[in-house]
Amino acid sequence: MNDGLADRLITFLETGTAPDGLFHRAVFCDLTLPQWRLQAEGVEGLLALRRAGHPAPGVVPRHRVDPTPTGFVLEVEERWEQDGQAWYCRELMRADVAAGAIGRISVYCTGDWDEKQQRRHAEEVTLLRP
Repeated sequence: MNDGLADRLITFLETGTAPDGLFHRAVFCDLTLPQWRLQAEGVEGLLALRRAGHPAPGVVPRHRVDPTPTGFVLEVEERWEQDGQAWYCRELMRADVAAGAIGRISVYCTGDWDEKQQRRHAEEVTLLRP
């Protein structure tokens, strides 16, 4: 069911450019942030939602993909530079595939951590695993 879509979704996250055929033309995106919820419909709406939250390219240094009966779940860690700061977030995405493209995607994000938040976390928490 994935057929390389998860890898292409990571490319989108890193570049901000959606590879051809990644999203169904009528894709629906439901984005949940720590204290907010946003939605977009159609490829242009999804791209605008992404650019509003993450306008700069970045990297996905770690990820995990698990298949589901209707698509896949992708867990990612994202890092990017914006406005002179290094940013970080973790996201869980559930993608439903229709006609070989992502037709619906639900995204659950930790929220974007600036350098101050990352330092605070490192000072207060010792992670057992990355």
